Amino acid sequence: MKVSKLAANLIGSEIIKIGNQVNDLKAQGAEIANLTIGDLNADIYPIPARLKEEINKAYQNNLTNYPPANGLLSLRKSISKDVKKRWNLDYHENQILVAGGSRPLIYAAFKTIVDDRDKVVYPIPSWNNNHYAYLSNANKVEVETLQENNFLPTAEDLKPHLQGAVLLALCSPLNPTGTMFTKEQLSEICELVLEENKKRGENEKPLYLMYDQIYAMLTFEEEHFNPVSLFPELEKYTIFIDGSSKCFAATGIRVGWSFGPIEIMDKMKALLGHIGAWAPKPEQEAVSVFLGETENVDAFVNDFKGKIAASLHALHHGIQDLKSRGFAVESIKPMGALYLTIELNYLGKTKPDGTVIKDSSDLVFYLINEAGVALVPFSAFGNASEMPWFRASAGGLSLNEIEKMLPRLEAALAQLK
Repeated sequence: MKVSKLAANLIGSEIIKIGNQVNDLKAQGAEIANLTIGDLNADIYPIPARLKEEINKAYQNNLTNYPPANGLLSLRKSISKDVKKRWNLDYHENQILVAGGSRPLIYAAFKTIVDDRDKVVYPIPSWNNNHYAYLSNANKVEVETLQENNFLPTAEDLKPHLQGAVLLALCSPLNPTGTMFTKEQLSEICELVLEENKKRGENEKPLYLMYDQIYAMLTFEEEHFNPVSLFPELEKYTIFIDGSSKCFAATGIRVGWSFGPIEIMDKMKALLGHIGAWAPKPEQEAVSVFLGETENVDAFVNDFKGKIAASLHALHHGIQDLKSRGFAVESIKPMGALYLTIELNYLGKTKPDGTVIKDSSDLVFYLINEAGVALVPFSAFGNASEMPWFRASAGGLSLNEIEKMLPRLEAALAQLK
């Protein structure tokens, strides 16, 4: 069957491919520690009780017709107040756009800014930027990052690539690594963006900065920084991506939001209006109420992120213990989000059946079958398949399940020669 060139060349998600194999094995009775998906087990991490109560109330009150294209005014006002209180950012409700999670907003930002073959710059590893660049027919520039910088881009990494670019996509805390920009790292990048825009003529498209901070409330010991708080003059170039999915363990509620220059938000609203990517009205109303209850929000988030941090640190300590006993492994101390970055330097090793681990994806499926442990390779985030680094997500498992998984991982790695 003939389809469009765009559809014919669209690449499916490697994360979903791995997840499907995990689900097939679990259906057959296998015990799998599923560390793949950036989602949450709702039995372990339920949404806030007050949020659930308000969702139910909204349905009982028949709030089931179309919401406004840019989101309920009550929710946009709550977001405006929250970003002022939490990050000292001044955004009017008309500068805020609500959608069905953060994905439509990221897509809308790309499509609003990027013309055919415009240059888009983003670091790798990073989540889904390669797919959004493809959907926008962008001239993508993927900037490879280094372990010593916690897989975050530095100003030195980015500087050679910003001339002529129209979009720089950044995320902190970062999916897939769970690492975060320091104030100095982000400040140096912000200065580059301002420098680049000063060079551009009045009729040239500026370099916009899309800043994904969906995990900003899920930080452990480090402080979260954002471009506009550091450099207020960046307000006219910065598009924030945020929402309720991660901080409220509410991935299925599908309420995300973006805020930025009003002319960009208006065009993103028009685009998403044609797609119909609205968040459900009852969930919007519920989030608007809950977000305004600062004590309830902070109490929930502090408890939730404490549990996630405990799981990630247990996994980190487990990897460090293996390293201390001679295993070719490494991990980066978790800073935020749901993720731990793990190195398993076993590519090229021989399996018990005599075949060789040829790449990171091959190692993933070996560990699923031999250890009941499922990880995501950095190749799913833009890196080469020869890179032995992996994302482990703690959202789908209990602390006990993580602790039980570690001996199985050790036994499977010990079999590789």
